[in-house]
Amino acid sequence: MCIRDSYCSNPVQIDPVRDELSTAEWITVLDQARALGVLQVHFSGGEPVLRPDLADLVAHARALGMYTNLVTSGVGLSHGRLDRLGAAGIDHVQLSVQHADTPAADAIAGLRAHERKIEAAGLIRRADLPLTINVVLHAANVDRLADIAALAASLGAERLELAHTQYYGWGLRNRAALMPTTNQVRRSAVAARQVRERYGDVMDIVYVEPDHFTGRPKPCMNGWGTRQFAVSPTGVVLPCLAAAQLPGPPPPSVRADGLAAIWHDSELFNRFRGTAWMPDPCRSCDLRELDFGGCRCQAFQLTGDQTATDPACSLSPDHGLVTAAAGPRPLMIPRRYR
Repeated sequence: MCIRDSYCSNPVQIDPVRDELSTAEWITVLDQARALGVLQVHFSGGEPVLRPDLADLVAHARALGMYTNLVTSGVGLSHGRLDRLGAAGIDHVQLSVQHADTPAADAIAGLRAHERKIEAAGLIRRADLPLTINVVLHAANVDRLADIAALAASLGAERLELAHTQYYGWGLRNRAALMPTTNQVRRSAVAARQVRERYGDVMDIVYVEPDHFTGRPKPCMNGWGTRQFAVSPTGVVLPCLAAAQLPGPPPPSVRADGLAAIWHDSELFNRFRGTAWMPDPCRSCDLRELDFGGCRCQAFQLTGDQTATDPACSLSPDHGLVTAAAGPRPLMIPRRYR
């Protein structure tokens, strides 16, 4: 399957499929994760339903007592696959949607996928599984929050997540095409409040503000290497999905070390733990324990310095870098791999 979304924060370079962990390797990862204290596992991607052993991995995680969540485009989610996942004990499904209108959604996705997503939502609800609709907001859809919420409600979603694009990876490459105007962001905040008023009794509405416009950086993973980690399809273990793009030693891998050793002892996971690494103005800021200096990947990709204060912060000397240049919007560059 060809994935073409142009707004994601995934790295520009993608690991080759042939190097993916085997079923046995993933089972070992899940065992080690549970022994480390992990209580939730999110099967994401890429597109996780393309793995023929996904139901086996879900069943193993559930047998270990972990909450299981599937994050999917829905494109490959057939009735048979969903039946197997339901039988395996999947707890929750998050379905990504690009827009409320089919032509616009397909244009953003770069392929005819919207109607298949609608069908997938029906399968999920008929399976009586909790459904979240995820929507990444940008210039092409941010003015349609009311329509998007109406679509999510019509699909029977219990939760709607509206999150502005994170501008690193492919999102950064397409920033000039994706970034909404200040007026669009202001209107979206008003629309989000209205959506909550209208649908808050039937859906949990989550609206994630764009840190490029607030003057406050988003907390980096709620503390770098403190609550969660990601394991890539090839076994690379990261404090966040974009951390492999940071300069330094090669990131740790489950093919070389156990998860406990990686979590406690690896250079990457310890690099930005705590506050001792922070330069000013972060070091002397009263909010350093709340925003953790902002996003390390965003700081690096915008300034070339992974230790810099996140330019999204109004106190950063690089704050001007978060404003996209005015002018005609270029065409988005699609992300393509198989």
